[in-house]
Amino acid sequence: MPSLFIDAERLRDLNSGLGQVCLHLGHELVRQRPDGRNGEPWNLTFLVPKGQTGVFGNSVNYVEASWLKKIWMPGRPGLGQYDVWHCLHQDSDYLPQTGQSKLILTIYDLNFLERVDYSAAKKGRKSGQLQRKINRASLLTAGSAYTASVVNEHLHVPETLPLKVVYTGVAVDPKNAPIDLSADSPVHSLMQADGSVSPFFLFVGVIHPKKNVHTLLPLLEAFPDYRLVLAGPDRHTYARHIREQAQNLGVADRLLMPGAVDEATKLWLYAHCEAFLFPSLTEGFGLPVAEAMTFGKPVFISNLTSLPEVGGKEAYYFDNFEPENMAKILHDGLHDFGQNPLREERLRRRAAGFSWPSVAKEYWALYESLIENK
Repeated sequence: MPSLFIDAERLRDLNSGLGQVCLHLGHELVRQRPDGRNGEPWNLTFLVPKGQTGVFGNSVNYVEASWLKKIWMPGRPGLGQYDVWHCLHQDSDYLPQTGQSKLILTIYDLNFLERVDYSAAKKGRKSGQLQRKINRASLLTAGSAYTASVVNEHLHVPETLPLKVVYTGVAVDPKNAPIDLSADSPVHSLMQADGSVSPFFLFVGVIHPKKNVHTLLPLLEAFPDYRLVLAGPDRHTYARHIREQAQNLGVADRLLMPGAVDEATKLWLYAHCEAFLFPSLTEGFGLPVAEAMTFGKPVFISNLTSLPEVGGKEAYYFDNFEPENMAKILHDGLHDFGQNPLREERLRRRAAGFSWPSVAKEYWALYESLIENK
């Protein structure tokens, strides 16, 4: 019976992109589990945070993460190893013993190379840590073609080591979006007394300098009838800078920063926003963009890193971040979207191409290819 070990430890933070990857990919891998070479189903073991045993059902095995497991990881009982070991992200602290398993390492981004708050020495250390993992891998996957190109540019990938692009899936379903908000919702102020919704633009993601959301504030001056919702974890000092800048521009009363929101609120925001704005400077994929497209919403995004792979021809692009230029692109894009009734359906179709069933199918093909070459 072939065995697969999957590092899903990042389930500890379901508000993060990696947490969502672990959750949805894990469920789909279990659903699609094939028979192995001898007709026996694959044996699956998930590394999960403490208290998450059982999250993927009772037909799989679990190992709960702990500091000790970073030093010693158990192998499959009786054999001392797993056939395939999949690290779902490049920063994992949990690796198989050398030579014990075929290691698949998934790399979502090398954003640390762009961070101005990291010294050259720190970037070098992180690059070295990742290179050592690459040296142990039997196969690499990247979350976008852009990420694959950066990996090839900044790290050594032997010609004999496969590097495959496997995109992220989208799990949101517009049918699950609630019709109304509860009175205690952090975005309830968007509801007007007559039951209508104040027009608003939406951003979803961590409030961090790399997301570049301060460039959206001047748009409130150009669109005085709109509000701006920045939904996402806001513990970084950059969030305070955003609030201060809004005060200075005189638009603080139309800026709403609810922090991290629950799934129902996020779906409501996607369903009711006039447009989704995402001027990010660096992305490994850009999942919120694909989620907004699932709702058929016009998306206005930067043309940097991986984002054109997500938006394709259906997105509107900020080619620079000068306020007048951004306002013009938003104004013209909204007009174009309103005049073209087919744009909404084309956005939905493009987003449908990023599905967890297709992602899991790709990974099962890769797992089985490693087994065949063993």
